[in-house]
Amino acid sequence: MNASSAADARLRELVQLADRANANGQRDEARRLIAQAQAVAPEHPMVLNAAAVNELHGGDAGLARTLLERAVAQDGTSASLWVNLATAFRKLKLPEDEAKALERALAIEPRHLLALLQKAALLETQGKSRAAASVYGNALATIPRGARLPEHLRAPLQRAMEAVARNTASLESHLAERLRDVRARHAGAALERVDHCIDAVLGKRAIYTPSPTFMHFPKVPAWEFYPREHFEWLPTVEAATAELRAELERVLAEDADRLEPYIAYPEGAPIDQWKELNHSRRWSAFYLWREGRPLDDHLARCPRTAELLARLPLADVADHAPTVFFSVLDAKSRIPPHTGVTNTRVIVHVPLVVPPGCGFRVGSQTCEWRPGQAWVFDDTIEHEAWNDSDVPRGILIFDVWNPFLSEAERDLVRAAVSGIGDYYRGESTPTRFT
Repeated sequence: MNASSAADARLRELVQLADRANANGQRDEARRLIAQAQAVAPEHPMVLNAAAVNELHGGDAGLARTLLERAVAQDGTSASLWVNLATAFRKLKLPEDEAKALERALAIEPRHLLALLQKAALLETQGKSRAAASVYGNALATIPRGARLPEHLRAPLQRAMEAVARNTASLESHLAERLRDVRARHAGAALERVDHCIDAVLGKRAIYTPSPTFMHFPKVPAWEFYPREHFEWLPTVEAATAELRAELERVLAEDADRLEPYIAYPEGAPIDQWKELNHSRRWSAFYLWREGRPLDDHLARCPRTAELLARLPLADVADHAPTVFFSVLDAKSRIPPHTGVTNTRVIVHVPLVVPPGCGFRVGSQTCEWRPGQAWVFDDTIEHEAWNDSDVPRGILIFDVWNPFLSEAERDLVRAAVSGIGDYYRGESTPTRFT
């Protein structure tokens, strides 16, 4: 290490120790360490900044300003220097200079959390609460999920969240008033998509898009739950709930040994979120059809279910679909957020044994299970399920063709999926239709 590098390293060490001393309220110790750094390089931007921060802590904003202006004159590319200068201007009650310094910081680093928080707070003092909420929202968006934040940021971040929440509530009331007459003109119309759109603007709901792990069919609706009118047979399925439940209960009582883990990846697979459930009977399946093949002995154990399935438009792709099974989620178990393989088919859930405390989310919609009320959803949109009760939850799951695929498109999907399967046959195949 040459002399210059050694000096820089020593300066950095002294400044870091001074920062730590200031954070612990040890002002005299911080002043002593800064004096050592000043003895080495009094006009180094890092030393000037450390001295200025110490003066800010000590209440001399005027001297801090002088030191920081000398620092940015040498290094105008440091966002932190400009933020500290903005802080000095704030203490000196110079809002225009503060705003200019913050803009310089954000021009260098647009996602600088402290600069965004301080800009929003400045806007609040100027009575611009709506603009402040927007900037606070930008600040909050820079924080990664699960990040651990230092204690000194807790109060300003809480203030940011409260400001965003107040503004959202105010904007929601404003829009409700503005749209009231328009909604009245369209009473009875289907407005679910409009509601989702507005909720997304307000930050109350997210917009989820399909993310299939295998085949994405473009230009079909990206609905979380599909409207019932596309499945005229759904009431017939729901009407059979009691008989389906009786057959599931018989399976649980007499054929429990035939239940198998639904998640069963081989060793070495990148299972990510499936680690806890892999090869676990906490989420198990009693298959009636599996990857396009009927399990005749299982179907024979569930004759009413088999008879009902024979009348449904199940997805049919040789060696791949349909897959039909009783899904059993154990007590106190959760299926983590995940996506399915293809939106060429959609998934039907028929709730049969559903204790309180069970739930299901697809995208931004969370639904409560109710026996006798089935739903159809796009499983290529992120979804999850949970059972917080003390007993297992049991449902029937099967896949049907996406109703927006024509017969020609279905034929070509069948051929394409089979062709891809044949291409990889005999080797490790990366594809799975269900």
